[in-house]
Amino acid sequence: MAIDPVSDSSAPPGLRLRSATVADAALVAQMHTRSRVSTYRGMLADRYLDHEALAEGLALWPTKLRELKAGAGELLIAERGQTAVGFVCMLAPDEDRSVYIDNLHALPEHKGSGAGTAMLDEVRRWAAARGAVQLHLLVLEANVAAIGFYEACGWRLSGKKNDRMGGSDIVALVYSLRLDPG
Repeated sequence: MAIDPVSDSSAPPGLRLRSATVADAALVAQMHTRSRVSTYRGMLADRYLDHEALAEGLALWPTKLRELKAGAGELLIAERGQTAVGFVCMLAPDEDRSVYIDNLHALPEHKGSGAGTAMLDEVRRWAAARGAVQLHLLVLEANVAAIGFYEACGWRLSGKKNDRMGGSDIVALVYSLRLDPG
């Protein structure tokens, strides 16, 4: 299933979103790692970013994509032409009718290009079609650029939790967005 938000006036020209398949697992792992290395340097251990993150992703994404295809959610890859520029992974609505955005990544050279906004817009449509009333996600407290992006898109801080990522203690902020009814 290809989703083409080009008809949506908010989508940048030439951007296309498509559903990922299990065959895309390595591509997703590579994008995930490139984005983390670029964004999380200084927030997570260099050892993890430089030597462990890719192997972790290559182990994670095939299983995760199979689970998503079995009904757990959806992963969309953003492309310009034949070039993947980012991805978003969202989970089916939970008992509170909230969709969790498990990952949203635009590759470093494509940040600010509208890909992230287009992916969030599609998540809203996807979630609303499944009866969701809210979206939520986690963002590292130190990731001020992402926090600014989400807040500019109308998201609001709704919680905080201590966690671990890549062997480092982190503070994850919970951001939420209520969906318009109807």
